[in-house]
Amino acid sequence: MANQTGGILILNKSAGMTSHDAVNYVRRLYGTKQVGHTGTLDPMATGVLVMLVGKATKCAEFFSGEGGIITSDKSYTAILKLGIETDTGDITGNVVAKSSDLPGEEQVLEAIKRFEGEIMQVPPMYSALKRGGVKLADLARRGITVEREPRPVKIYSISAKRLADDEYELNVACSKGTYIRVLCEDIGKTLGCYGTMAMLVRTSAHGFTIDQAVTLGQLEEMSQSEREGRVLPLTKVFESLPKLVLPPFFARLARSGCEIYLRKIGAEYLSEGDYATLWEGGEMFAIGKVGRYSKGLAVKPLKQL
Repeated sequence: MANQTGGILILNKSAGMTSHDAVNYVRRLYGTKQVGHTGTLDPMATGVLVMLVGKATKCAEFFSGEGGIITSDKSYTAILKLGIETDTGDITGNVVAKSSDLPGEEQVLEAIKRFEGEIMQVPPMYSALKRGGVKLADLARRGITVEREPRPVKIYSISAKRLADDEYELNVACSKGTYIRVLCEDIGKTLGCYGTMAMLVRTSAHGFTIDQAVTLGQLEEMSQSEREGRVLPLTKVFESLPKLVLPPFFARLARSGCEIYLRKIGAEYLSEGDYATLWEGGEMFAIGKVGRYSKGLAVKPLKQL
């Protein structure tokens, strides 16, 4: 890559490919092995897959929801198909249960709305979660089912529109770790008629929307410079953080991993637990976090870029 620092590529993944397939494709297009993504998208699903390119791969932890910097919330458009249940939770699986007794529109819409707020979900067997180092989906393909503990997730908003007696379009804004397949199944169970996910589009992730996304086909048709122009610089991703421009002496200490006391750089406005970008001249070289040390509050690099 001409841009050695790399950045964020907002990909609109097409149906039929895994997230890992997309990673390999982007590696080839950008001529670098340093490519990752920030959250698996099912092969049947389309939409926003946030790709980390070049040195941006070092920042994957900040997209996990645990780094406390970049929102891990997502939004989806899905189609809920009532009357059937499959072994995968989506329309690509084998049908394991059927019902022709479908509820009316008013009952369906009322049941869907009850899922708004904090709910408990049991992660599906067909998922990227691991047990003993093995993906649950790989165990499921071998016919193995293991116990999964219910986990709390949050549905910030959910709306629905009837498409047919047995199909409803869902628009969902939710927290990290929410499985829309499980949501469709649980709605079907609540209604007593079964349910499965017939279509899924991730419309936003980590604050990036599908309007900002580009397909692999579009990238293929671009020149190398046009492709690199689609990569958002890390400086833009972290622009909401305080920016600390360090004098050469303190920058050298920070690059060595030392904490820099806030009073020495005029940054007493920061508080314990705050994050900041660290700069020398015009270069952002690290993400730092403020902590309490022997001589007071100081910022220490968490991730060198």
